[in-house]
Amino acid sequence: MKKILSALVFGACALALSVSMAHTGPVAKHGGVVQGASELSFELVPQAEGATLYVEDHGKPLATQGMSGKLTVLNGAEKTQAELKPAGDNKLEAKGLKLGTGAKAVAALSTPAKKAITVRFTVK
Repeated sequence: MKKILSALVFGACALALSVSMAHTGPVAKHGGVVQGASELSFELVPQAEGATLYVEDHGKPLATQGMSGKLTVLNGAEKTQAELKPAGDNKLEAKGLKLGTGAKAVAALSTPAKKAITVRFTVK
């Protein structure tokens, strides 16, 4: 009886482990930080003179033509803002700000259909 019970417990644990590992978190394709909002994925990538924001819809690049927005960054007590502008394909760029480790960033976007999307990031 103990062997059967042990086998059942072991089997249940193995099944639970495989199920919990089936869904992984979003994957950064460009070395940035990935967050989701409004069924889209956004990857914020720090650059030397600003930041790039990549946009995907279910793993496929989403054209950013017609999107606009603002990126607000808090580096400790220092707050900076920059406009997010389409930069080809599925990316938006913000220039004139710095994203240090631990910085908090908020992207406030507007789609071509005038839908507002807010995405929050913590830079690693």
